[in-house]
Amino acid sequence: MSRVKSIICPQVVLFGDSITQYAFQANGWGCDLANRLVRKCDLVNRGLSGYNTRWAKLVLPRIIPMYGASHPSIAAVTVFFGANDAALEDKNPQQHVPCEEYSENLKDMVNYLTSAGVSKDRVIFITPPPIQEKLWEKECILKGCSLNRLNSVTGQYAQLCVQTAAQCGVDVIDLWSLMQKDEEDFSAYLSDGLHLSEKGNQFVAQHVWRVLESKVADVPFILPYWADVDCENPQNSLLCD
Repeated sequence: MSRVKSIICPQVVLFGDSITQYAFQANGWGCDLANRLVRKCDLVNRGLSGYNTRWAKLVLPRIIPMYGASHPSIAAVTVFFGANDAALEDKNPQQHVPCEEYSENLKDMVNYLTSAGVSKDRVIFITPPPIQEKLWEKECILKGCSLNRLNSVTGQYAQLCVQTAAQCGVDVIDLWSLMQKDEEDFSAYLSDGLHLSEKGNQFVAQHVWRVLESKVADVPFILPYWADVDCENPQNSLLCD
């Protein structure tokens, strides 16, 4: 009996903090992308709640191993960190990462990805979204602490993310600015002042897809459309390379 060749689907890897980890919850932005990528790519969620870029760059090689010249199975990687790096140092030193280090950590991740065979044109940075301080302060009080993030500070990290993307030559989605465009009230995009609401998930999915779509446009549809299967000899349609 001849050996049947297995199907290897290209992957789109979502790498980030809790906003990425929660992307597969009901109506999450990852679910939306997965639906768009059905029979083209496998969407892999590697969101790590509470992580900052200092920790993320250390674990990245465990998530995307070194392949060398050209990674055979990764169509795109999103790098979505900053919400925890931007935590106020005096209020949350465990997660805080200074601005300069944040930028360098992002550069290190791009350098690693390119060395692992993921070219820069397949990397997408996503800035942290804005902070709705009144909502987030309520969450902090419930957890027994004081407000530990400010929207203005998160904006500094978002701006650094945009600048670093330009320096690295990778795409970037500036959520912090997009959600506040024309001084829009962005509260509806956030469930607790930090994490995304259903509307926020839809917003993120929409903007990520605008960038991602071109990166997966040439990925072929996996297996033939049903109407194209040779009914008399299906193996001719289904088992060919």
